[in-house]
Amino acid sequence: MLNKIVPYEENYHDKLIDIWYKAVCHTHTFLTDEDIEFYHQMLQNGALKEVEIWLELNENKEPTGFIGLDGTKIEMLFVDPKYHGRGIGSRLIKHAEKLKGSNLQVDVNEQNDGAYTFYKRFGFVQIGRSELDSSGRPFPLLHLVLKS
Repeated sequence: MLNKIVPYEENYHDKLIDIWYKAVCHTHTFLTDEDIEFYHQMLQNGALKEVEIWLELNENKEPTGFIGLDGTKIEMLFVDPKYHGRGIGSRLIKHAEKLKGSNLQVDVNEQNDGAYTFYKRFGFVQIGRSELDSSGRPFPLLHLVLKS
C-alpha cells in the first residue's frame, strides 16, 4: 500500500497530537514553551474533535500528517517533521480542495514564514490580517484564500 488519506479515527488521536507537537516545535520557533503547552492542552482537550480531520498514512499505516477542516477553512495542517518535503501537505490540501471546492481559506501565523510560503505556492493570497490569534493571544494572523 502506498500513502493513503483516510478520515480521523479515535485510535489515531495520540499520534496526531504527537505529530502536532513535533511540527509546532520545528516550525513555530516564535512560540515559547509556555505557549506551546497552552495550545497542546487545547488539542489534548478535544480541539481535534471540533474539526473534520483527514490524515495521511504511510505504507506502515502510521499517520505522517493531517489536515483539519471547518467547512472550507483549513484550521490546521501539520506534518511530522521527519516527513517534511515529501508532498504530504500538498496531497492533504489537494484532498481538501477535492472535498470542499477551490474556495479554501486558511489563517497562518505572520511569524511562520515557511507556512506562508507553502500556501502561496498553492495560489493562496492574503486578504486580511488580525493582531491576535483565535485564542486572543498576541500572534498576528494572515488571512489567506485560495485564488482559483
